[in-house]
Amino acid sequence: MASAAPRYSEWLSLNQVHGLSSSLSDPEVYRKVREQSFERFRELPLEPNPLYRGYGYFAGVDLSDLAPEAKGPAVELPPLLEGAVQVIHDASGTRARLPRALLDAGARLTPLSELWQRANGELPAFLRGAEAAPDRLSALATTLLNRGYRLEVPDGYGEPVRVQELSLLSQPHEALSVRRSIRAGRDSQVLVTEETYSTGSPAEGQRLYASVTDLDLADQAKVAYLSVHAPDLRTVSIYRRSVTTGTGSRIAWLWNGLGGFRTKVRNQTTLSGTGSAADDLQTFYGAQSQSYDSSVDVTHVATDTHAQSITRGVFTDEARGMSRGLVRIEPNARKTIAYVSEHAMLLSRGARSDTIPILEILCRDVKATHSTSVAPVDPEKVFYLESRGMTRDESIRMIGEGFLAYVHERAPIAGLREILYPTLARRWEGREVFWKAGEYPLLPRLSVTGTEAAPEWRFDTKLR
Repeated sequence: MASAAPRYSEWLSLNQVHGLSSSLSDPEVYRKVREQSFERFRELPLEPNPLYRGYGYFAGVDLSDLAPEAKGPAVELPPLLEGAVQVIHDASGTRARLPRALLDAGARLTPLSELWQRANGELPAFLRGAEAAPDRLSALATTLLNRGYRLEVPDGYGEPVRVQELSLLSQPHEALSVRRSIRAGRDSQVLVTEETYSTGSPAEGQRLYASVTDLDLADQAKVAYLSVHAPDLRTVSIYRRSVTTGTGSRIAWLWNGLGGFRTKVRNQTTLSGTGSAADDLQTFYGAQSQSYDSSVDVTHVATDTHAQSITRGVFTDEARGMSRGLVRIEPNARKTIAYVSEHAMLLSRGARSDTIPILEILCRDVKATHSTSVAPVDPEKVFYLESRGMTRDESIRMIGEGFLAYVHERAPIAGLREILYPTLARRWEGREVFWKAGEYPLLPRLSVTGTEAAPEWRFDTKLR
């Protein structure tokens, strides 16, 4: 694998930042944030916590040829889900559509260009925390922001809301930096799917996909947020997702890593509402020279809050994985139930993974547990399947797929394992996943039906 140190000073210049700001007609407030973020990008470390700097892997990254202002034609789309909120980001910009029923109920969907023009009360909510990037890559995402929207689902909206969001990379040296701010109103039910694909792999150079998500859940709101990350194997990606919960609300973060070159995921969940709950479920499949670096941070603030974080990765060839889950239970967070699970399976001698679960408990009246492991495939399981007529490769694949399915089966989306399997199968067979006519890897209709482990997730109707 490549081992050259990243040359951050060559990735971006102040003139490029000013050019991007001018092309997007930044309001004064964000022009300053963009410049400050650029300075933070130059000064901050890649990993702010010195305890983890020896674990993350970011070698071989060179974004010095990025063209954040680059434009191109709109990417061709198949028919999208009828009745869903639709947001598409590509080289042509952002295209958004809000169904009439939601619009009549008082919902609002404001794309970045309109947020910049209005500069009204929505802008502070959209930019919440943007100026406080904790690390170099988060600062880079804020500096290069060129796509985004704010969605507000009204209080008491009785029908499930389906948000279908697509980010499509189609140009060489492209940089898509997307920021979304979503408020789920009281008693609302929202399913968001964020899908990232490429139309092909560039002949040279690398591309950037940056994704920042800020969720605000009102009392009794339920949100399931599913990410499918499957761009080409020359894409460097940064995910940063955060949520604050209201009383009795529930969030499910679902993340599935299937593509990309270097990928960093940072999830921050603050359970500030009494009786709120969170599920953070992540899977990774890494092959060739891919690397994934995931960090889950769950903070229990209120009483009677529940959270589970389950991460599983399968790595082969020279792929690398790193996952750490931190649960912090504040002094007043009585009756907390927390669970952290970090496990990885290695299919080759060159693969590597580090798993680090952490509990920080400041309150006695809680129940908190963790588990972790990194190991090769169990040879006894392989032998058993071979004795039933399967080849060694088929046996290892079945065991690996079942290892990841453990997470999918705990997701509050019916049949998620079967839905994601075609994409996983392509990667397992050594093929990339491309967005092209006749082979659109688009998620179908989904329904949130709950699981035996979490029956309270069950919604009365399908999310469309």
